[in-house]
Amino acid sequence: MTDETAARHAGLLERLAGRPIVFVGLMGAGKTAIGRRVASELGIPFTDSDHEIESASRMTIPELFERYGEPEFRALEQRVILRLLTGGTRVLATGGGAYMNDETRRAIADHGLSIWLKADLDTLMGRVGRKPTRPLLKTDNPRATMEKLIAARYPVYAHADLTVPTRDDRREVIAAEVIAAIGAHLAAREDAA
Repeated sequence: MTDETAARHAGLLERLAGRPIVFVGLMGAGKTAIGRRVASELGIPFTDSDHEIESASRMTIPELFERYGEPEFRALEQRVILRLLTGGTRVLATGGGAYMNDETRRAIADHGLSIWLKADLDTLMGRVGRKPTRPLLKTDNPRATMEKLIAARYPVYAHADLTVPTRDDRREVIAAEVIAAIGAHLAAREDAA
């Protein structure tokens, strides 16, 4: 990393003023992979809300869905994310349905900077097809299920502070685009103030 890049990142972190960077989007959008890369580039911690939920419950996400159902899972998810939002500057990757909860969405807006990683259907299906443990895709037609999720969730994800398109490209490229978008967004907010 050059001195100029390091100075730019330090300025970005200062302007975040202790708020977390929160990734939202559908399963397969790259929230964890890109989030880890952004955290590494900025030198801040990375947290995946699904891993925190599994740690808190001592169960996997599929086990939670199977045993307690989606409503109970979402309630636990909400509590975990609310706790993580007050943990200082970090990168937080959320589960695909987390941002659909009104209270969680408001808390993210109040305490963090939200970034929607937006991917097209083919990109998402190419990625989630490699991981057969997705509870919401255990259907006869996972592609049709994903299309329904896109139709229902994309209008809500559009409320995120930033939208960064993701695609099949190197993580470093997408992470650099995310960092640039954060910098531009924070600078624009300062200019408007």
